[in-house]
Amino acid sequence: MKVKDNLAAIKQKIEQAAARAGRKAEDVTIVAVTKYVSTDRAKEAVEAGIGHLGENRVEGIIEKHEVIGSQAKWHFIGSLQTRKVKSMIEYADYIHSLDRESLAKEINQRATKPVQCFVQVNVSGEESKHGLEPGEVIPFIESLHRYENVQIGGLMTMAPLTDDRDVLRACFRQLASLRDEVQALNLPFAPCSELSMGMSNDYDIAIEEGATMIRIGTALVGE
Repeated sequence: MKVKDNLAAIKQKIEQAAARAGRKAEDVTIVAVTKYVSTDRAKEAVEAGIGHLGENRVEGIIEKHEVIGSQAKWHFIGSLQTRKVKSMIEYADYIHSLDRESLAKEINQRATKPVQCFVQVNVSGEESKHGLEPGEVIPFIESLHRYENVQIGGLMTMAPLTDDRDVLRACFRQLASLRDEVQALNLPFAPCSELSMGMSNDYDIAIEEGATMIRIGTALVGE
C-alpha cells in the first residue's frame, strides 16, 4: 500500500483515540520508523506529509539524511553506543535512548547545541529491554544538570509485545505518571513535556494514556 493511504487510516485512528481521552489529535506527533525500509520509501513518507523520521542505526540515519536532509526532523530511536555519538550527533534532532551518564557526557561533549533527549525507561521490567528502572529515573535526571547540551525533553518506553491491553495500558500509565513527577521538579534543563510511547500495535492505547509521540513503522511504511 502507499504510505499516504496508510497514513490516512492511522490519522483516523489517532483522532478516535484522542477523542476518547479528551485530547486533540494534533497534539500527537507521528514518528515514521524507517529503519527497515529504503530511502525511497522514507522519501515517500515525507512526501505524504510525515515530518519526523526515526532510525535505530547510525548508518541508517546518515544514509537517509544525505538524501532527505532537513525535509524531516530526525529521531535516533535505537540503543546508542557511546563511541558512535561522534558519528551521528549532527544528524539527530532527538535521541530517544538516553539511559546512562556516560552517554549524556558524550552527547554533551560532541554536540554544538542542546540536543532534545528522552530518557529511556524499562517500565515492563523485561530483561531484553534497555532503559532505566522507574525508580532510577528522577535521580538520573537530577544528575544531568551539569551537561548544558543535554535537554531532557521527555521520557520514552517500549511496551511488551503482548495482546493484553490492560498490561499495555498499565505500562503507558506508569510512564505518564513518572513524567508528571519529573515535570513537578521544574528543572530548567528537563521540561520533560513529551511522552514517546506506542508503536504500530498499541499506539491507540498509548494516545489514550497521554503519548505525545508515537513511533510507527510497519503500519505506516511496511516491513
